[in-house]
Amino acid sequence: MEAIEVAPELKAGRNKLAATVVLGHAVKHIYTSGMQSIILPKIKIDMALSATQFGTLAFSKQAVGWGVTMGAGYLGDRFAHRAPLLLGISLSAMGVAFFLASLAPSYWWMFAAMLLIGIGPSLYHPPAIGALSRRFPDKRGFAISLHGTGGSVGQVIGPLVTAGALAFLVWQDVLKVSLFPALLAAFMIWSMMRGVTGAVPGSSSTRAYISSLASLLKKPMIFALVLVAALRSMGQGVVTAFLPVYLMEDLEFSESKVAIYVSLAQVVGIAAQPLMGFLSDRLGRKFVLVPTMAVMGALFIALRFADPGVQLVLTILAIGAFLYSLHTIFIAAAMDVAGGEVQSTVVSLIYGAGFLGTASPILAGVIADASGDTRDTFLFGGAVVLLAAAILLLLKLPRTASQAADSPGH
Repeated sequence: MEAIEVAPELKAGRNKLAATVVLGHAVKHIYTSGMQSIILPKIKIDMALSATQFGTLAFSKQAVGWGVTMGAGYLGDRFAHRAPLLLGISLSAMGVAFFLASLAPSYWWMFAAMLLIGIGPSLYHPPAIGALSRRFPDKRGFAISLHGTGGSVGQVIGPLVTAGALAFLVWQDVLKVSLFPALLAAFMIWSMMRGVTGAVPGSSSTRAYISSLASLLKKPMIFALVLVAALRSMGQGVVTAFLPVYLMEDLEFSESKVAIYVSLAQVVGIAAQPLMGFLSDRLGRKFVLVPTMAVMGALFIALRFADPGVQLVLTILAIGAFLYSLHTIFIAAAMDVAGGEVQSTVVSLIYGAGFLGTASPILAGVIADASGDTRDTFLFGGAVVLLAAAILLLLKLPRTASQAADSPGH
């Protein structure tokens, strides 16, 4: 195998950068996973919301994501050296939004609060993953997967911490006290990243950024990947929104039991993400994405028919291997297509693709209300993911840097 040359200025401090970004991502997901899997179902039950109303809350949390994510992509590329500040603002804004949500007295106030909650997390990924992509061109899939692993660690911890807090506090107070750890984490990540050496400058001007973006948008494969990523996000969004509701409301599991189920699934993802990232670097993104998406779609459908007990536990554990692993490989694939252009904006496009699927929890809520069975939402989610896998099968993705280095004549 021929080694891939990496410029010294890219190597300088990149391991510390990766560790800091992964830590910040874990903190972010402690908050978002606790909200998604424990707090939101409690809100649905306490406010006596229908499945459709619950779906609109899940929608509102994501609705502002596209605009914020695209803005963060521009900032991450134009001012790459400001990534520490951007990540600090992201975590701070998340804590403030949680505090404001604790004050919501009614459904419509909560709807507005969820709009605010969508802002902070959307600011994080573009500058964070863009920085990793620039520093690790030789191990892009692996580095981005490590970032995803930090998210999985947060996904494991978040539900458990939130359920534990609910043993002593009502959910409104849990959201209130969330402000202070978020501000502390924001300051810590900002301080750590400021000390990273070998910073990579951003675009020389807004005009240069726009020129690079225009060049990127001329590539049809980018739009194809955005479509597939959007469909995958639609299917996954349905299941992540309604699985905790099914466990807590239909099966009458306690908050602690729901937290254990959701967290166990993410334990599998911690090991799966770097492995899938490594394999995608060596064997190609499509080689990993197509079969794993097909399996994930089938597992979503299997949720509909799994008996409570061992079948349900095994199905949820298996799903956990794919929930966040695939997203990081989509990002790496898009960056392969883009080459060296506007890396943070490439991240924004893939995360922004999720905006196209933000209405899926509402559609799933309508399905559940019409059929009277929450489990029917899993059929809808699985079918959409299988469609995404079928479309991806038809695409011809570019070779990764490792594949190119191994090819004859390189």
